[in-house]
Amino acid sequence: MEYYFTKTINVSFEEAVQLVTENLKTEGFGIISEINIHEKLNEKLGVTFKKYRILGACNPGYAHKALLAEEKIGTMLPCNVIVIDQENGQTEVSAVNPIASMMAVRNPALGPIALEVTEKLKRVIEYL
Repeated sequence: MEYYFTKTINVSFEEAVQLVTENLKTEGFGIISEINIHEKLNEKLGVTFKKYRILGACNPGYAHKALLAEEKIGTMLPCNVIVIDQENGQTEVSAVNPIASMMAVRNPALGPIALEVTEKLKRVIEYL
């Protein structure tokens, strides 16, 4: 089982970030964190790296259900979605597969929650 879903689209990096954000919103997610890896690597290490952004996506209702079922599940939240500039007008978007993540947690109450969140994140990627 893959630990992520991915799709390469023919739009600019910034346009992909905007599309992903809109698709996430449609599925009930908000962006609660955003890390520009390329900027941080340059700032901390002085290296040049392609545009790479990690979007921390959270669906509050599902996060609440998961936390009620498994208090320490916060170590695996939020659901990360990455946007990578692959150059030549192509941008790759990938999202974590919650089912794969939850396999490490031995709590059957999380199964249905992970399944629903997985379906939502799959749609986010598919509709790009």
